[in-house]
Amino acid sequence: MKKNSSAPAKGAQGGGVQGTLLYVRQHWQLYVLFLLPALALTLIFKYIPMGGILIAFKNYNPFKGIMASEWVGFKHFTRFLSSPDFLLYLANTLKLSVYGLLWGFPIPILLAFLLNRIESKGIKKKVQLVLYMPNFVSVIVLCGIVRIFLSVTGPVNMLLGTKINFMTMPEAFRSIYIISGIWQGAGWGSIMYTASLSNASQELKEAAVIDGANIFQQIKAVEWPAIKDMVVIQFILQAGNIMSIGFEKAYALQTDLNMKTSEIIATYVYKKGLIDGDYSFSTAVGLFNTVINVILILSVNKIVAKMNDGKGL
Repeated sequence: MKKNSSAPAKGAQGGGVQGTLLYVRQHWQLYVLFLLPALALTLIFKYIPMGGILIAFKNYNPFKGIMASEWVGFKHFTRFLSSPDFLLYLANTLKLSVYGLLWGFPIPILLAFLLNRIESKGIKKKVQLVLYMPNFVSVIVLCGIVRIFLSVTGPVNMLLGTKINFMTMPEAFRSIYIISGIWQGAGWGSIMYTASLSNASQELKEAAVIDGANIFQQIKAVEWPAIKDMVVIQFILQAGNIMSIGFEKAYALQTDLNMKTSEIIATYVYKKGLIDGDYSFSTAVGLFNTVINVILILSVNKIVAKMNDGKGL
């Protein structure tokens, strides 16, 4: 009896994939118990709310509800696309995203390469702590710091000996937005690249040093291949999210005088939906933004896959 009772346990432990499948089949109730909360939360907070996109195709009335509201089709999309400000909001959104990608994407990679050159673990940890810290500053606090630093009586004007209110200059808004974003997120963004660099072969690196390779040659031959796939994945994800700029930072840095460059689709949706109460129109604009994002991420994935020997997401 003892021999027979221990046989299934042995088979489950030593049978590889078949043993694992057998174990899962025998104890399926345990897996359902642990997976059910996660599945329920995903269904309730991720999939069921998707039904709300119907508001974009209706004249939504909160008292009637979504289903009882009048169906108007693509009326709200047409209204947005024919708006005289449509091109301005689209251009502002694209410029912030594209410039942010071009300026900000290489910085975490460069930081990872620099951190990888630090041999002392103690110094490396302290430098990483300083670089990661800005990520834990909330967006609103960051915007408050930026406003104080760039105010007429702020440290920047005191250093330059001027009295310029940078926050009222439309031409300065994009630089302020992007540079502050790089300061906040570059250190945290370098974590993945630093982790990938740990997979670089130390033997190859030592051999390259013995052969007389300089720093750039070591990076090209040894370190770059270790993070290449991660760089491709991150570029596809970031390029695909070009239209996904959160409204919080743009709205917090926005003033009446820099609206020409600071008004983007996200802030427009916020104002129309929550301030003006035009729920159907704001939902249509948000859905338009999401569709453009999906098209972009699929297009960028295909382009990068062709340039990278068929390797994409």
